[in-house]
Amino acid sequence: MSAPAPKAPKAAPFLPYGRQVIEEDDIAAVCEALRGDFLTTGPLVGRFEAALAGAVRARHAVACANGTAALHMAARALALGPGTTVIVPSITFLATASAPHMNGAEIVFADVDPRSGLMRPQDLERALAGSGGADAVFNVHLNGACGEVEEIAEIARKSGLKIVDDACHALGTGYAASDGTDRLVGDNAYSDLTVFSFHPVKTITLGEGGAVSAEDAAIAAALLRARNHGMTRDPDEFAVEEAAFDAAGRVNPWYYELVEPGFNWRVTDIQCALGISQLAKLPRFAARRRALAAAYDTLLAPYGERLVPAARRSSVSPVLHLYAVLIDFEACGLSRGEVMRRLSAEGIGTQVHYFPVHRQRYYAERYGACDLPGADSYYARVLSLPLFPSMSMEDVERVSLALGRILGF
Repeated sequence: MSAPAPKAPKAAPFLPYGRQVIEEDDIAAVCEALRGDFLTTGPLVGRFEAALAGAVRARHAVACANGTAALHMAARALALGPGTTVIVPSITFLATASAPHMNGAEIVFADVDPRSGLMRPQDLERALAGSGGADAVFNVHLNGACGEVEEIAEIARKSGLKIVDDACHALGTGYAASDGTDRLVGDNAYSDLTVFSFHPVKTITLGEGGAVSAEDAAIAAALLRARNHGMTRDPDEFAVEEAAFDAAGRVNPWYYELVEPGFNWRVTDIQCALGISQLAKLPRFAARRRALAAAYDTLLAPYGERLVPAARRSSVSPVLHLYAVLIDFEACGLSRGEVMRRLSAEGIGTQVHYFPVHRQRYYAERYGACDLPGADSYYARVLSLPLFPSMSMEDVERVSLALGRILGF
């Protein structure tokens, strides 16, 4: 009798560029919410908002359906509508520009540092000079890193700009301020509002979800209205007294009032149950992302100038959402698409973050050509490698070796 044929080695699992980490307690939290009295507009929403505000050291946090909704709510709360102009760095997801634009604002695109993808103070100044007068800047904390937030804030404030930090990549990121204090992205020390996203590839997830942190109570109230059709149930905000109150001055229990038409950007208790559970894991997830990024830094260092990580400032302690590298594809003799296809064939997923928004068809047709060489240079070289907390150090080594071999290092 012949010996059985040897089994083929088990294929390594496919590594996407990002994915959620869902554990048994997350599932239990969602199941408990499903058995509860409220599936939406219930107490878990407020609990998640309070926990998030505490996690980012903000006075207020307003949760919503997704990061795009959060950006739109921020624009509404700051009255960035028709007749206003918002400056947006070109290296970002579409929503950073499209959300305020859908609220009526016009967009001016700013250039970025070709090494980091982040808007610099001089990029903001140039965009301001070409804008003819702007009203706000949406400063993007790309990949989880943040740039020169104090210097950008100083320029913005001198020009009368509102500041929204797009921190959809940057939950948990901290930085050392010039006064020696340790700041957290989201505490709004140098901004009016900060926006977060909880998509499955982000640091924590609600399935889909977003939030805006704020320090001003009136702006927080405006965010709540923007989340819920532009209506209010707060008696202090009622203007039509004969409809709102009875003859004894008591609030009519059914009454609500439309302040201005809006959308339904609400988040559910089901999502927030998951969010509460996930938020408790933020320190662990953040530590793991930092460790994985450090391993990439070490393993990729020998590859030299043809492959370098996207630049990060030494004063920033990022929780990276994306591990972005900059590759000189021309010097390596391969197109980016070919590199991505070869990595995919080895079970390694990658992505490009982002095609410059100023070059997107809609905006190019609306505003014409823009000369943003930093954005174009960053885009030409960038590639996002797998990064998520359930990865092993062996996974990082596998990605690094495969990338080096494909590029001929």
